[in-house]
Amino acid sequence: MATLLRCRIPLPPGYRPQDILAFHRRDAQEISERVDESSLHKGLLWQGVPGCLSLRFQPGQAVAELALDGAAPAGSQRLLKATATRMLGLTQDIDTFEQQYSTHLLLGPLIARQSGLRVPVAVTPFEAMSWAITGQQISVGAAVSIRRRLIQAARLQHSSGLLCHPGPEEIAALDPDTLREAGFSSGKTRALQELAGLIASKQLVLDADLEATSVEALRKRLLAIRGIGPWTVNYTLLRGFGWLDGSLHGDVAVRHGIEAMLGTTDKLNEKQAQIWLKEFSPWRALLAAHLWASRSNTAY
Repeated sequence: MATLLRCRIPLPPGYRPQDILAFHRRDAQEISERVDESSLHKGLLWQGVPGCLSLRFQPGQAVAELALDGAAPAGSQRLLKATATRMLGLTQDIDTFEQQYSTHLLLGPLIARQSGLRVPVAVTPFEAMSWAITGQQISVGAAVSIRRRLIQAARLQHSSGLLCHPGPEEIAALDPDTLREAGFSSGKTRALQELAGLIASKQLVLDADLEATSVEALRKRLLAIRGIGPWTVNYTLLRGFGWLDGSLHGDVAVRHGIEAMLGTTDKLNEKQAQIWLKEFSPWRALLAAHLWASRSNTAY
């Protein structure tokens, strides 16, 4: 029995839908996401049921539709609205950041050029973390190719034809050789499957409704997994939860952005970038997103 759920989400004045669409347009082969000028269609597993989530942008609102190849699990209507709201960056308090730094000597011009910028968020924290592990120390293009092969290896398809990103249960069940054949190193294979196993067995909960009081506890738990370091954790907090204060000083593109903003030809190391970003807490990750956007649309 197929199911279709729908909700409408008001958008604030000056909302930037192209930021959301560009994030999901990374894979030109469109095996799991299809993006056009005003909409996104994404294959996914919705509590184990193959689905297609569509976000259509209209003046002043976004229409979210969820087509499921089966019955909708209990609470799906509420969860659809919460998920779409988070994916659209609408839980992020960007107004306070922009007001606070609108007259800053360096950040002011950056904010003026990119007013309204929000961070696109993945459907689930697990998908964000899978992407973060995949992208460790390689280019965006290489990470996109490996992610594509992972999705193809899982062989989960919605009736629309879109493939679904595997969840923790599916990745934990894969043969490690399958991940290595997809392009994951041995270290990334081990980290991804350990993470997936912990979540599948309920030993670790990546709750999308992350509270400030639980961030440090989650950070410590994730860092205890071999192969997961500070960049991976802070990136996951940003892309998985919309948490805006992770320090992404380990990101090369962020460091290059800081160098360009400072107008220096000297190369910043990670420690120097960490010290520079600290001044802008609790907005360090949002600032990183501004630095990404100021340079290109190929950042993670």
